[in-house]
Amino acid sequence: MKVEDSKYIHLEHEEIKLPFGNFYFFEDFVVSELNEGVHFDWQRVKILSNLMISHYGKKKRKLVYISNRVNSYSIEPQSWLKFDKKYNLFIASGIIAYDNRGGLSVVLERLFSKESIKRFRSLKEAVDWVLKITSD
Repeated sequence: MKVEDSKYIHLEHEEIKLPFGNFYFFEDFVVSELNEGVHFDWQRVKILSNLMISHYGKKKRKLVYISNRVNSYSIEPQSWLKFDKKYNLFIASGIIAYDNRGGLSVVLERLFSKESIKRFRSLKEAVDWVLKITSD
């Protein structure tokens, strides 16, 4: 389920539409929905990074990144390592995988991440998790 089709679209947020995907900046979390066939490389991560830093600032605490895999795409995992090293913005990440292929990519991405990456099967499950860990 896309954010725009969910009840979460009514929460306060900023929606950013880029040529490679849509991004939703909520108070304590970011939801990404990349376009079909996109390769999410360092150049695209930098574009998103600049927008997140502009929106949240460099000192935001308890920010979680949720990748809502409503489309099939590829990523460059080392790009997120560069991002983490430069900004250290996220406390955790979640990936919503709607099929087994998406689940396999979660396993791969865990190898390249220094923070926790949790797999979810629905947007609701992911947002409930974020609200729990950011309210502590």
